[in-house]
Amino acid sequence: MKTTLIGLTGGIGSGKSTAALLFAELGIEFVDADNVAREVVEPGENCLKQIHDHFGSHILQSDGRLNRSALRDVIFKNPNERAWLESITHPAIRERLLKHIESLKGTYALLVHPLLFETSQHTLCQYTIALNVPRSLQLDRVVARDHNSKAQVERILDSQLSNEDRCSRVDFILENTGNSADLSVKVGMLHNKLMTLLTRT
Repeated sequence: MKTTLIGLTGGIGSGKSTAALLFAELGIEFVDADNVAREVVEPGENCLKQIHDHFGSHILQSDGRLNRSALRDVIFKNPNERAWLESITHPAIRERLLKHIESLKGTYALLVHPLLFETSQHTLCQYTIALNVPRSLQLDRVVARDHNSKAQVERILDSQLSNEDRCSRVDFILENTGNSADLSVKVGMLHNKLMTLLTRT
């Protein structure tokens, strides 16, 4: 039986990685678009060469790897530069994601993607799940985690769908305002619901 692909999405700081690992503890495989986005800009990758050619050497660290902080600072202040970057990276990420998806096994597997709807990759999925977190909590989590300024995190949040818009588009919602133990219980309940739904059809 072919593995059903289910999209798991949420804005920055919503807890996607934590949720994916909780599903993994239940035996559910996943591919994470954030990890793939890092893959396509590794040294030797064509995307990194194009980014270097476009922005210059200050966008690289001393070891030749991408300086994510420097790049983020440029693109979230300049919409045109962000559009250029996405025109380079999004097709590469999609192509690499599809390769990873082909190897997924099980009754269902997850495509974890912060821009699931913005990049139309929800069309690859039979069902979709959103992590719902108040914007203020996202802001606090990301500032603490990444040591970015509040203004920088606000710009990133503004570039993504609002929680309300995202939640209006999905099939299932996971509220994630508590701790990981609380989220674990919710993931377990949703997993059971999905298994019942998918094994019945």
